[in-house]
Amino acid sequence: MLTTDTNKQLYEQDFYLWIQTTVKLLREGKLEQLDIENLIEEIDSMGRSEKKELKTRLIVLIEHLLKLQYWTEEKDYNARGWRNTVVEQRRQIAYTLADSPSLKSVLNDIFLDCYTDARNDTLRKYQLPYELFPEESPFSFVDVLNADFIP
Repeated sequence: MLTTDTNKQLYEQDFYLWIQTTVKLLREGKLEQLDIENLIEEIDSMGRSEKKELKTRLIVLIEHLLKLQYWTEEKDYNARGWRNTVVEQRRQIAYTLADSPSLKSVLNDIFLDCYTDARNDTLRKYQLPYELFPEESPFSFVDVLNADFIP
C-alpha cells in the first residue's frame, strides 16, 4: 500500500510517476494517500503557467501590431510575416481563453503592462528610436484581440 510519505518521496524522485500515481489515487478515491501539499503546488503552478502564456502571447501580438502600424521603413519587406504572427497569436490566445474562460477577466488587468513590455522589447530588439511607438497604447485590448483589426 502506498503511503503519503512514499508518495511525497516519489514526487522528488520521479515526477511523471508521481503524476500517474496521483491520477490513479484520485480515480480510485484514495484521497488519504494523496500528497496534498505537492498536488496543491502543482495545480497552483498550472494556473500561473496559463496566465504567463496569455501574457507572453499578448506581448508578441502587440509587438507585431506596433510594427505594422509604426515601423514603415520595414513594413514593405516584413508586413506579411508580421500579419502571420498576429493571426497565429490571436488564434493561440483564443484557444487559451476557450480552455480557461476566467482568464478573460485577467486581460484588462495585464493589458497595459503587456503593452509597455511589448513596446520596450521591440525598441530594444531592433534598436529603434524611443519616439517610434507611443508610450500609451494606441490600441484597446478589444482591438488587439479583434481578428479583423490590422493597423
